[in-house]
Amino acid sequence: MTQRFYFDTSVFGGVYDVEFEEDTLQLFEMVKMGYVLCVYSNLTELEIMEAPTRVKEYFENIKANYAEKVVVTEEILKLAAIYIDEKVVGETSFDDCVHIATATINNADVLVSWNFKHIVNIYRIKGYNTINLREGYNYINIHSPKEIIGYEG
Repeated sequence: MTQRFYFDTSVFGGVYDVEFEEDTLQLFEMVKMGYVLCVYSNLTELEIMEAPTRVKEYFENIKANYAEKVVVTEEILKLAAIYIDEKVVGETSFDDCVHIATATINNADVLVSWNFKHIVNIYRIKGYNTINLREGYNYINIHSPKEIIGYEG
């Protein structure tokens, strides 16, 4: 069964980062093999427009049958604002919160990120999920690609 993983922008950049390249490429192999559907948002697209050319090209070459685009909605923006209002992270991390809210509201199985400060952080994850559950949303699993590799199901 294919799982839906929401990829934030850092995962695409990880393809060309010496520290993250190997694990990121293995994760994209899982996508190509059909284990994982790469879910991304219009926010991801906007952020990638600011990325180096090779990251843009990698993103653009992901085959449509391996990916699903979701759109940031007013509901998502409201949930992201709650994360900020309740100080899970600071105001400058609003886009990170939008990624988390997007994954949550679109029922992704996992949010994947290389952002250890604001996203893949045990204290932040607890905060996001406390709010998610209180607001009537599901718990969101948040992991780095390194944590995912080897768990193909």
